Order: sequence, then structure tokens, then C-alpha cells
Amino acid sequence: MLTRISALVMTVILAACATPEPPPAPPPPPPKAEKPRMESQPLKHLVGRNLKAMPIKPLNVKTRCTFRDEVTGTRGKLDLQVKEDDVKRFTAEVNIPKHGTCRFDMKDFVQADKGQHPVTLTSSGNTCAVRVWEQGTRFTVSFNECTVKCEGNAHDYLWPILIDGKTGRCV
Repeated sequence: MLTRISALVMTVILAACATPEPPPAPPPPPPKAEKPRMESQPLKHLVGRNLKAMPIKPLNVKTRCTFRDEVTGTRGKLDLQVKEDDVKRFTAEVNIPKHGTCRFDMKDFVQADKGQHPVTLTSSGNTCAVRVWEQGTRFTVSFNECTVKCEGNAHDYLWPILIDGKTGRCV
């Protein structure tokens, strides 16, 4: 009987020392397929043309103009003078029927980074930015994030103002 008890004790001790077999290792991930490299192709009408970037020159524009859109009834006025990238005068008012009016005045803005293009005016205290740039013979005055400068929902309908560089008229 003693041998049976000792055999049983040995079996229990050996069973306690035994470790279970580890689970099988997960299979390795499949190799990643490389994406084909995309290369830009020139547009067919640009092939063979030697195009160069527009030269950066100081921005000079001066206008006092009014405008009216015959279709929407939007009307406005702009007084702007930029000399050698430095904004000297700026006021604008755009009335959008059934939506409200947007008003901009130089005293509410500071010019950011003089000499940089596009010429940028930022309002103190909020995110409104007015940018002026030249494109061919026209100048563009655009408004970005200027909700606080507009009544009602006019900011949703506020489009850039275009200026003819030769005549100084709003178009």
C-alpha cells in the first residue's frame, strides 16, 4: 500500500510540474503587395510648350468702384489702394438681397507679412482674412471666414470682387 501511495504522490507532483503545450503560432501575415507607382503625365495641350512661372512683382492697384450683379441684384462698393504690396486704403460693402450686408474697413484689419503674396489683411480678434492678388490683367479681392463682418447669412453668398487692372473698374 505504501508503494501505491508513494506512486500516487509522485504522480500528483509530476502533474503539478507539467506545463501545458503552448498554442500553435499564428501564421505569418501575407506579404504586402506594392502599389504601382503613379506618374504624372503632361496635359496634351501643354506638351512641347516651354511654360514659365509668372514673375512675382510688387502689387499695385488703385480703385474706387461700384458694382451690381444684374442677375442676383447683389451690389457693392470698393475703395482699395495697394502700393508696392502695402495696403494704403481698404473699405468694402456688399449688399446681398434677402441675405444681408457685409462691411469691411481698414481700421479693423492689420496687414500680415508685408511683401508676401497674396497681400493679406487679417482682422484682429477673429479669423477673417481678406486677400488681394493679381492674375493676368485682373485683381481679385477675396474674403475668407468673415462671418462676423456680415449680417444674416450674407457670408454664405459673398463672392470675391474682381477689378479690371486697366480701367480700375469692378467687374
